[in-house]
Amino acid sequence: MPYDFIANGYSNGYTNGDAEVHIVDLRSDTISRPTSAMREAMAKAIVGDDVYGEDPTVNLLIRKSCELFGKEDGVLVPSGTMANLIAIMVHCRERGSELICGDNSHTFRFEQGGPAQLAGVQQALVKNKEDGTFCLQEMYSRIRINPDFHEPITSLIVVENTHNMCGGKILPLEWLDKLTNIAKSHNIAVHMDGARVM
Repeated sequence: MPYDFIANGYSNGYTNGDAEVHIVDLRSDTISRPTSAMREAMAKAIVGDDVYGEDPTVNLLIRKSCELFGKEDGVLVPSGTMANLIAIMVHCRERGSELICGDNSHTFRFEQGGPAQLAGVQQALVKNKEDGTFCLQEMYSRIRINPDFHEPITSLIVVENTHNMCGGKILPLEWLDKLTNIAKSHNIAVHMDGARVM
C-alpha cells in the first residue's frame, strides 16, 4: 500500500503485501484519526474549567474510564509520556529509586530520560522478546532484594500494552499474572503504559 494512501487518511493500518489482508496498525495512539462524527462531537462538547472539576465532558470521560478499568478515580493528561512520568513519580517516591522495564519500552527509548532527569529514577533494563514480553527470570534478577544504602530501591516494574516497538503486540494475560505475582511478593508496584489500550 503506497504511503500517500495512508497519509491522506484513507487507512489507519497497513497491509502485509496482500491487498485482501488488512492489519490494524497499533504502533502508536497517534496513527488513528478522528472521524467526522468524532470531530462534530468535539466541536459540540460542553466544556468548563477542568482544574476546578467543572468540565462535564472531561468528568464523564474520567468516570467511564474508571468504570472500564475498575479504578476509583482518574485524571486526564495531554500525553502518554506525561501519564507514564506521573505514574513513575507516584510509585517511586524517593530519588534514587529504580524501575525495571524492557529495553524496547517507550519509557526507556522515547521519553528523553524523563524518569532520570525529572523523577530521579534509574531504569534497569530487561531484554524485550519479539512479543513485547521479557524473561521473568531476568526481571527477577534485576530486583534489588534487601539493598544496602549504596543501592537504588526497586520500586516499580513498567510494562507496555500494546507494545509499540514489538509491532503493537498484546501482552498475554498469563504472563502479566506471573509478573504481577512476582512484583506483589516483593511489594513492588506495576505500571502499565497503555497508550494503545483502546
